[in-house]
Amino acid sequence: MLSRNRKIAGWVLAGLIAAMLLFSSYAKFMMPEMAANFERWGLGNWRIIVACGEIIATLLFLFPRTNIYGVLLLSAHMGGAIIVHMSHAEPFIIQLAILVLVWVTGFVRNPFILATLK
Repeated sequence: MLSRNRKIAGWVLAGLIAAMLLFSSYAKFMMPEMAANFERWGLGNWRIIVACGEIIATLLFLFPRTNIYGVLLLSAHMGGAIIVHMSHAEPFIIQLAILVLVWVTGFVRNPFILATLK
């Protein structure tokens, strides 16, 4: 059973991360700059699929019953984003920070993960 403070912290962190990722998905759909980035990276045809995957992973991450699956999917998603940025010699600190926040939130919302590591 999670303490009240831990639940609140988990929801606040999850909400902030979800807002960032949903805005990122929106940008992939609507902003021409993102389309140009994906074209430059050679991923022009994958932009919509990446955005849809990001939305699905974010929704899974947001809800308590499925948040562990969201953590895993968002880890893969952010890992892919880091690799794309690294392979094009672009900064990837934002993607790395989001990845770390996803894992911190996963540990806050799922304390059994740390218990199984002992």
